[in-house]
Amino acid sequence: MLYNCECCGLEHEGWPALTYSVPNNYSWLSDEEKEEMADVDEDFCVIEYPDEVIRFIRCVLIQKVNDHCQDLQYGVWVSLSEKSFENYRENYNNDNHETVYFGWLNNTIKGYEFPESIPTNVVTQKGNNRPLIFPHDDFDHPFVKDFYNGITKAEAENRIQNMINGTVKKS
Repeated sequence: MLYNCECCGLEHEGWPALTYSVPNNYSWLSDEEKEEMADVDEDFCVIEYPDEVIRFIRCVLIQKVNDHCQDLQYGVWVSLSEKSFENYRENYNNDNHETVYFGWLNNTIKGYEFPESIPTNVVTQKGNNRPLIFPHDDFDHPFVKDFYNGITKAEAENRIQNMINGTVKKS
């Protein structure tokens, strides 16, 4: 599959990652609120509401594709507790930092309804790669079932094509 990369503008072969540039909570803010309450970059986002502060980090979720040799990758955001967020930030440039945090998925994956956020384990990786996330397997949701059971190549290509055609909401 050929696609034009959003970042570099060049044509690539293979499957692109389905990425969200910001967490849902940030995209729901007005321009004024973004300016006044939020701080966001490629890997961190902090939103200071009047009654609480919510902290997010960017992660990778790998969706198993059953009938293909390549899996589908998502670039998503999860919210972390203050303690976990600060620990992750303090160790951001530590090549050997390995730990697991609890987090909540904060992007809506097209094709699924999310009446509530999905609990995840956030697993940091050596070498300063973005953390991997794993939905809690006991959480009853179609996305969690698909994560653990896998999806078909046709479904993966449909999700990619929807993203390329602009039908995936870019948060």
